[in-house]
Amino acid sequence: MIRILVALWVWLVFMPLANANLLSELQSGSSLIIMRHADAPGIGDPPGYRIGDCSTQRNLGEYGRQQAKEIGAWLSKQGISEARVFSSPWCRCLDTAVLLNKGPVTAERSLGSFFNEMSESGKQTRELEAFVRQQLSKSNKLPLILVTHQVNTYAYTGMSVGVGQMLLVKVNSQGKAISSRALN
Repeated sequence: MIRILVALWVWLVFMPLANANLLSELQSGSSLIIMRHADAPGIGDPPGYRIGDCSTQRNLGEYGRQQAKEIGAWLSKQGISEARVFSSPWCRCLDTAVLLNKGPVTAERSLGSFFNEMSESGKQTRELEAFVRQQLSKSNKLPLILVTHQVNTYAYTGMSVGVGQMLLVKVNSQGKAISSRALN
């Protein structure tokens, strides 16, 4: 019990410090946030789903919608009131991105799930790296937030994430992830 209390105290004291410079890290031109969509009950998509038709996909539940809003509020408390937000074209990702309330959301193909076609992992991750390189090379200092799926996040960073979990990712000049840490 003492160890749990000490661990909780350490987390409460040092976690705010770990995120204190989040906005400046994101404005550096070499860091971004990548996150898995908020809670969408189930696994994968139903057979015959169509990208442009949300009624055929696995979507956010009420908890997921609330979770996305809370993540957006947490980002605001970190000083991130506006961002360049890109999302997988899947509805659960687009909805998560919109509910963050950080500005316009743009669908980006390289963030789309390859869960049903794992052989696409390498090719699509290279496309994501090229996209990141292009976005971070712009002089725009707005933070970059990418909303995607677990398989994409793992392929890009080597870290497995839960629903709604965000990673702060440091990248090299080629857009490849060189380090990452959980934010929530």
